[in-house]
Amino acid sequence: MKQFVQKKVWLITGSQDLYGAKVLEEVARNSQQIVADFNQSSVISVEVLYQPTVKSPREIHAVCQAANQDDDCIGVIMWMHTFSPAKMWIAGLKELTKPFMHLHTQFNAALPWADIDMNYMNTHQSAHGDREFGYIGTRMRKERKVVVGHWQTEPVQAQIDDWCRAAAGWHESQHLKVARFGDNMRQVAVTEGDKVAAQIQFGYEVNAHSLGELVDVIADVSEQDVAHQLELYHQDYHVSSALSHDEYKLKMLKNEARLELAMERFLVAGEYQAFTNCFENLSGLTGLPGLATQRLMSKGYGYGGEGDWKTSAMVRIMKVMAAGREGGTSFMEDYTYNFGVTDQVLGAHMLEVCPSIAAEKPVLDVHLHTIGMRCDVARLLFTGESGPAINVSPIDMGNRFRIIVNEVDAVTPPTDTPHLPVASALWQPRPNLSVAAAAWIYAGGAHHTAYSQALTTENISDYADMAGVELTVIDADTNIRQFKNELRQNAAYYALSQGL
Repeated sequence: MKQFVQKKVWLITGSQDLYGAKVLEEVARNSQQIVADFNQSSVISVEVLYQPTVKSPREIHAVCQAANQDDDCIGVIMWMHTFSPAKMWIAGLKELTKPFMHLHTQFNAALPWADIDMNYMNTHQSAHGDREFGYIGTRMRKERKVVVGHWQTEPVQAQIDDWCRAAAGWHESQHLKVARFGDNMRQVAVTEGDKVAAQIQFGYEVNAHSLGELVDVIADVSEQDVAHQLELYHQDYHVSSALSHDEYKLKMLKNEARLELAMERFLVAGEYQAFTNCFENLSGLTGLPGLATQRLMSKGYGYGGEGDWKTSAMVRIMKVMAAGREGGTSFMEDYTYNFGVTDQVLGAHMLEVCPSIAAEKPVLDVHLHTIGMRCDVARLLFTGESGPAINVSPIDMGNRFRIIVNEVDAVTPPTDTPHLPVASALWQPRPNLSVAAAAWIYAGGAHHTAYSQALTTENISDYADMAGVELTVIDADTNIRQFKNELRQNAAYYALSQGL
């Protein structure tokens, strides 16, 4: 079953009229077979649509225009089965606005050594045609993904799926709306940014709403609706026994139920897929939403604390990209360190960590929240699942945006933390904390991140290419001297690419 049921990727095969009807019929059959196999593949998560072979500048231009106009088309895969003179592609590629992948493959894997003749050579010459097509993409400075290998192999299909997921994220980015309940945390730099520039670069829009608007929706939540939410909580989590007999704690839980229902109704009515709030701006609310925010994230909404709209949008985009994959995606913060034989980071936040990353069924309880507004708030408590993950930080550099990725390995804590009243995850950054933290700071990375065990650096790299923004990666091979040089080179490149 395809995860992105309403999204499509088109396969566009290039050729020319030079080879005659029989060759073109074989080209079409081969392309149709590739599409059929892709759609049967359990690796590729998006349906692929066959497009008739294009053989002229007019046909190429028309199919590129059609892709642009089809909102269900999130990207196109282009493959030159035969030789397709690249000047034919100029007009189409100039107008193409959808992301595109250049699939460098051929229909048959092995050569038929005993039977090969010039007819076979002319029909199966992707090695020739794709180089011609590759030149014009480079000549036109077109950003694209190049995947090389036989189309039936799992590694090639996995690369195709990585790119398809990034294309789904880019499509979401073009339609995404982020609601800001209140403003950013005062005096904090990294959560600020140019919202107009972000909309131009990434497509998503960010709109502010007063808390009074949300309070009005909260007032309309009925007791019956609240009671139904409490039933869901008992189904989904280990509910602390204190919530069953302590009237005060039960009241605090009901507060969260009202907040969750009201916030979701507000977001749905405004067609928002992500949101922010801030503990310094809670007028009219019972407290900073804890359980409410955690559950909304688990439903797929993006979130950023303290008004961090960039991270909120990134969490939503990454959740879309990760659909159907094992592992969760959450708003996260590098909170405190564990220095020892292997230095580690304990990630958490005041309340808002998504239960999609939990190693075990979360515990629901009420604890005191002391920052911004001193009050008791219901929240989910858990430790993150162990395994590889990425931390992603989109930042505003003033003259451009930068996305930073640090590859990490989440681990199981050595002991319980009975006095820590928030969800958390423990990880070891690659290559180690010393290098990773220094590189992160040199790059200007935020203390907030989008944390995911469902996605890889490749997914984010493909997305950054589609967005046309700088990507810096901190991984097992990172060397500080080389990393600093890379940042300097990137600064020069992006300054020159933007022109005067």
